[in-house]
Amino acid sequence: MTFQISRRAVLRGTAALAAATALPGFALAAEGGRITVANDSEPRQLNPAIVASNGVFFISSKIIEPLAEASYDTGGLKPLLATSWEGSEDGLSITFKLREGVKWHDGTPFTAADVAFSAMQVWKPLQNIGRNLFANLDAVDTPDDLTAVFRFSKPTPLQLIALALPVVSSVLPKHVYETGDIAENRANNALIGTGPYIWGEYRPGEYYLLKKNPSYWQAGLPTVDELVYRVLSDRAAAASSLEADEIQLAAFSAVPLVDLDRIGKVPGLKVVTKGYEALTYQLIVEINHRTEQLKNLKVRQAIAHAIDKKFVLDTIFLGYAAEATGPVPANDPTFYTPDVTVYDFDVEKAKTLLDEAGYPAGADGKRFALRLLPAPYFNETKQFGDYLRQALAAVGIEANIVSNDSAGHQKAVYTDHAFDLAVAPTVFRSDPAISTTILVRSGTPDGVPFSNQGGYANAEIDALVDEALVTLDSARRIELYKKFQQLVTADLPLINVADWSFTSVVSDRLTNVANNPRWAVSNWADLGISG
Repeated sequence: MTFQISRRAVLRGTAALAAATALPGFALAAEGGRITVANDSEPRQLNPAIVASNGVFFISSKIIEPLAEASYDTGGLKPLLATSWEGSEDGLSITFKLREGVKWHDGTPFTAADVAFSAMQVWKPLQNIGRNLFANLDAVDTPDDLTAVFRFSKPTPLQLIALALPVVSSVLPKHVYETGDIAENRANNALIGTGPYIWGEYRPGEYYLLKKNPSYWQAGLPTVDELVYRVLSDRAAAASSLEADEIQLAAFSAVPLVDLDRIGKVPGLKVVTKGYEALTYQLIVEINHRTEQLKNLKVRQAIAHAIDKKFVLDTIFLGYAAEATGPVPANDPTFYTPDVTVYDFDVEKAKTLLDEAGYPAGADGKRFALRLLPAPYFNETKQFGDYLRQALAAVGIEANIVSNDSAGHQKAVYTDHAFDLAVAPTVFRSDPAISTTILVRSGTPDGVPFSNQGGYANAEIDALVDEALVTLDSARRIELYKKFQQLVTADLPLINVADWSFTSVVSDRLTNVANNPRWAVSNWADLGISG
């Protein structure tokens, strides 16, 4: 009798030993099951109320919940910690009704005091996005334990705040954070929330473990006992781990694009493109305007002309992206305008602009050198960094790549400003006020990640951003943001290169996958596993 052993069976056997080594202390799955997820980064801290980023949300959203989440069913929002919200006609207040019977993971009741504390002490002064969005928030009144009334000094569009809720409104427990330095609180790395999972443990370089919350406010959920985020910085390892059933989910294109066609044909696995509709990523070149050469608009224009966007789309993204024309992606039907300054790929024009800027090529063909820091979060950002180095060399600019881990990169770019050019994967979230305008508006303090830390300042852009933030008329807001796109592309505080989304590769044993537009960074309360 002849036995045939499949590649997957071999991989599964090999992976079992690896998993037992990598995940000490809980080798046997608990009743109800365990789902193991690929995770390619280890955020410096995990508090989403301070750092609203998808790398943080990917883990923390299962523990700490916002007031509302994005939804396919309603075409808008699904209530979570808030059950309803209503704005006043004058735009000066928004009233939130909160969910009854919710408890923090330590057993303390959740109340409006937690929402008021989070908004006034964390979102507004500390959060990378909230500090702009809630700039005009004066107070949060709490007439009872289940009502929070946000009061603004200037009119604030309800539509804007509502769209932002999944991103900016992660609620923290007041009793845990009200004493001491919020940014240094131990709970930032051992989270306490209201979500379907509670903090388990973290072993650097190995895994994050989350455990089922037996007292979750939504009866019968979650159905899974453990979520394990296994650290796999090598994306090629994610594909083999999926095939071996060592992991059951790889989100955010953790499986390299070149492997998708093959792995989508592996029995028991499927490629999913849903669940990212509210998370359009923007590949941008961040520019340090303190650098003498980069203060010159002609130099920035030359860099824009040196980039072959079609090559980037075809070679790096393999067609899973679209060319960016500016700070609002073309897939946004409300705010996007094509009426912007466009920089076609033109090496000779780039060289001419550099000559006109006063930087002629030397005998060796070089004009000047810059430090280039590609973000380490995705293969695409690292690959584009390599490409950009070559593209700049073709016009006489020597780009020296500086590589860091996630924490080192954020410190270098957003705190120390130790860069000339950086490659960043920023996110467009339904409205330019939610994360996009912060990339160019001046005045953001040092150390705020994913913000304008290049020293760029443009009074006209700042005024436009501020006006749009308090404009209640939707048509007027649209016109303001179209003007915003025109100003940004004309003056190039940064360079938008591509807009892209992601894929997930999942085991077909998983249920309730990709069932909302922010699924990868939502709470996964109903995510299940069979077999």
